[in-house]
Amino acid sequence: MPARPRTLRLAAALAALALAATACAGGPVGADGSGTGKTRVRIAYQAIPNADLVVKNQRLLEKALPDAEITWTRFDSGADVNTAVIAGAVDLGLAGSSPVTKGLSAPLDIPYKVLWIHDVIGDNEALVARKEITSLARLKGRKVAAPFGSTAHYSLLAALDEAGVDPSSLTLLDLQPQDALAAWQRGDIDAAYVWTPSLTELLEDGRPLVTSRQVAADGKPTADLGVVTDAFADRHPEIVDAWVKAQDSAVRQTRTDPDKAAKSIGAELNLPPAEAKRQLGQLVLLTAEEQAGPEYLGAPGKPGALAGNLRDAAAFLKTQQAVDAVPELSVFQRALAVEELARGTK
Repeated sequence: MPARPRTLRLAAALAALALAATACAGGPVGADGSGTGKTRVRIAYQAIPNADLVVKNQRLLEKALPDAEITWTRFDSGADVNTAVIAGAVDLGLAGSSPVTKGLSAPLDIPYKVLWIHDVIGDNEALVARKEITSLARLKGRKVAAPFGSTAHYSLLAALDEAGVDPSSLTLLDLQPQDALAAWQRGDIDAAYVWTPSLTELLEDGRPLVTSRQVAADGKPTADLGVVTDAFADRHPEIVDAWVKAQDSAVRQTRTDPDKAAKSIGAELNLPPAEAKRQLGQLVLLTAEEQAGPEYLGAPGKPGALAGNLRDAAAFLKTQQAVDAVPELSVFQRALAVEELARGTK
């Protein structure tokens, strides 16, 4: 069978990272083996209208680290980011809380830490159905798409569980947002749980059945998280510090100069600034100081509530046979990079 579009995109992304790793092989070899004498920083990002795109578009990290070789590669989902981390192709990246939960659980057991909360997901992720489908119960016998292993997939299963709908009573299809949108436009599916910007197009002629903000209110919150590999964090603490400062600066810009931030986000997503600003407003963004609070990442010696949220997600994913076992709470507490967060905010 020919490779699916998602498989092709992931292969292309990994190939790009591999090329970046060898592009300067003719120069002096640095301690990282990049061939340039510079420290290589490989970042995975996604098309999500949060402050990470401000950092990328305004080159905040490049300005802070002029002696580093920084590569940004776009991925379609956190599951793909996990694959790239396992392949040794990514140092820092954005992945949803569900993929990160899977990454920290067996069988993946990825050696990385949660360094940042890019956003708490709200109305920017939702389940959209054909207009004649008026409730979750009416999805029985229908075809529903979601990127498997993503926060959207997790929220879909959680919403079905809350509504008492057996997932086996409908046909679940593993499609990335753009692929789900194409399938919707062809009439191949009846509903999809995706995020913006694909969500915006689905809503043009579909009916929203539930949003991730509602799923969170029912006790299953989701977020987009920034992860860093243990090896990179240990080897390059100064880069991790600069990355935290850049992310914090970008979040503060979304509050003090939202028009400037929206212009950068719009440029990255090919959206008008006004639409980028609207989508940005659907997310909850947190400063470093806020993330260090007990309800989020926490502080050194006092890991925050995010660890419990991730463990709760693991327990739910175990019921769906998406992880082999539920790790102890201490596993998730150790995975919160509270020391790095505290150091990067000084």
